[in-house]
Amino acid sequence: MGEKRGMARMLLECSLSDKLCVVQEQQYEVIIVPTLLVGLFLILLAVILWLFIREQRSQQQRPGIRGSAAGPPSRSPSWEATGRGGKVLVPLQETSVESFLRASTSALSKLQVPREQVSEVLEQIYNGSYGIIYRAKMCTGDPAKPKNIVLKTLKEPAGLHEVQDFVGRIQFYQYLGKHKNLVQLEGCCTDRLPLYMVLEDVAQGDLLSFLWTCRRDVMTMDGLLYDLTEKQVYHIGKQVLLGLEFLQDKHLFHGDVAARNILIQSDLTAKLCGLGLAYEVHALGAISSARTIPLKWLAPERLLLRPAGIRGDMYGLFLPFGYILFMT
Repeated sequence: MGEKRGMARMLLECSLSDKLCVVQEQQYEVIIVPTLLVGLFLILLAVILWLFIREQRSQQQRPGIRGSAAGPPSRSPSWEATGRGGKVLVPLQETSVESFLRASTSALSKLQVPREQVSEVLEQIYNGSYGIIYRAKMCTGDPAKPKNIVLKTLKEPAGLHEVQDFVGRIQFYQYLGKHKNLVQLEGCCTDRLPLYMVLEDVAQGDLLSFLWTCRRDVMTMDGLLYDLTEKQVYHIGKQVLLGLEFLQDKHLFHGDVAARNILIQSDLTAKLCGLGLAYEVHALGAISSARTIPLKWLAPERLLLRPAGIRGDMYGLFLPFGYILFMT
């Protein structure tokens, strides 16, 4: 070590007793070492990005890979119009929107809601890619006690493929059945266009809006000022887990567990909604490549274009509830 320092001083043309030489040598070390570390970091980052881009291109070149779907399965002369939750066979030569609706309406006869029972006064909640979502009221037989509902509509004009997909989502809810931690299907109107999916109305809305309201300390439940406690946060999280467990028992996963897809009732019952990815896996066996999810809710394996699964749901669940527990 002493010889190296001596050589360094000779290169700097300084004598061994020159203190300025020592200071200058240390300055060179302070500059060179961080520069090498930064350079090494940039090289590693470039390698990781190159591997990621190569994997992404290989995924795009293999249309049959698990985790993406180019379109609906090929149709035989007599093909299934919906998924596994109640199949409707429509001969190919007769396939049209009208004939499809006639066949599907008979299969969904127990879910049909007379259109006159739905109030004409609609409150728009959201304008989605499939259509507008409204809050409305439905007659229950007692004019003094109408039922609050959420009405999902199909955007018009709708072609045969869009109608098939919308009816398939209704039958997916029928296949799932009832569970207290999933938003329930109340019925549908599929006898003619426009098509309606009738869902239960969850009083307090999504978890994100609910938390912001609690934070402002202006929320009242049953006339009492409401304040969210740590115990109640655990209670909500447990109910979301029960909903995910129910999906897993049916060999499904949610795929988009975000605060906007967790709805809260007045009694703090949590209900999962936004089951679009679960439906795609159920009907197609894969997630559509056109489906986009905000990056902040994506699990690491999804960012690397790996197959989605229940582990991604656990990661998505940790994000909102980890933040809530940190804030409470």
